[in-house]
Amino acid sequence: MTSSTAGRLPRIGYLGPPGTFTEMALLRLPEAETCEAVPCPSVDAALARVRAGELDSAVVAIENSVEGGVSATLDGLAVGAPLHLVGEVLVPIRFVLAARPGTRMEDIRAVSTHSHAWAQVRGWMARNLPTATFLPALSNAAAAADLAGETDVPFQAAVCPQIAADRHGLVPLADDIGDIPDAVTRFVVAARPGRLPLPTGADKTTVVLSQRDDRPGGLLGLLEQFAARGINLTRIESRPTKHSLGSYSFSVDLEGHVEDERVGETLMGLRRICAEVRFLGSYPRADRRPAEIDPDHDDAAYVSARAWLDGLRARTA
Repeated sequence: MTSSTAGRLPRIGYLGPPGTFTEMALLRLPEAETCEAVPCPSVDAALARVRAGELDSAVVAIENSVEGGVSATLDGLAVGAPLHLVGEVLVPIRFVLAARPGTRMEDIRAVSTHSHAWAQVRGWMARNLPTATFLPALSNAAAAADLAGETDVPFQAAVCPQIAADRHGLVPLADDIGDIPDAVTRFVVAARPGRLPLPTGADKTTVVLSQRDDRPGGLLGLLEQFAARGINLTRIESRPTKHSLGSYSFSVDLEGHVEDERVGETLMGLRRICAEVRFLGSYPRADRRPAEIDPDHDDAAYVSARAWLDGLRARTA
C-alpha cells in the first residue's frame, strides 16, 4: 500500500501514543511487520507529515458505526494538497475502564478519554459511575498514558482499549463497557497521489463534491449521477466548507473502482455539474464484499453502448 525511499522501511503514521485503536488498525495492515510505525499527536499532524514527505502514509479513522464520520479526517482530506486513500481497515471497538493498581470504583470522581469513546460508553457510565466527570483527551491511549504517568492528573480512570491499559501498567476495573456491542471503526490509509490500487471487484471510491451554488434540487442533481448508473453509496456526509454560513461540501464513499465503466461515467457526470470533484482514491474494501451490479450497468453494457454510439458518429465522418 505504501512506497518508501530505497534503503529504509516505509514510515506509516498513526494517532498516538502507542495503544490507540488507530495503532491496532495499523497492525492489521499486510505491511505492518515491515514498516516503521510513527505515532502522531493528531490526525491533522499525521496528514501534514504525509503531505510533507516525512511519512509514506498515515492510518486515520474516518467513520464509526456509532458516531458516524470523523470530522478531523473528513476535513483534513477535503482541503490542502491532494492525498489518495489506498486501503481501509475495520476494527471492532472494545473498551475497558482502566485505573492505577489499587484504585476502587468508589474512588473514581473523573474519567478521561477521547470524545468519540465517551459517546460510546455514556450509558454504561450513567449506570455505574453517574457522578463521574468526563475530561476529554486527545486519544484513548493518551488518557491511559497520562493516568499512568508520575505527575498528578485530575482523573482516576481512563476509558481505553485493553492494549493501552496493558502498555501503561493499568488494571481494568470493568471490561467491554461499550453501549453498542458490535461497534466498529473504519480506518483508511492515506498517501500522496501515485499509482492506484488495481481493481479487485470489491472496491470503494471516495470523493468530495462541491456544488457550484446553493439552489433547490442541487443535492438531488448530485445523487442522480449515482442512481442513473446503478451505483450504491456506502456513506454520504455534508461538511461545512468554512467559507460562509450554509456552504457545504459532500464526502461520499461509493461502491466500485475508477476503472469500472459505471464509476468512470459517474465521475465525468459529477465533474460536469460540480464546482469541484476531489478524487480521494479507489481501494479494496476491507470486508472484500463485491458490489451487486445490475446487468444494465456492468462494464460490458457500457462498452456496448459506446461502440453503438461510435458507429452512429462514424456515419458523419
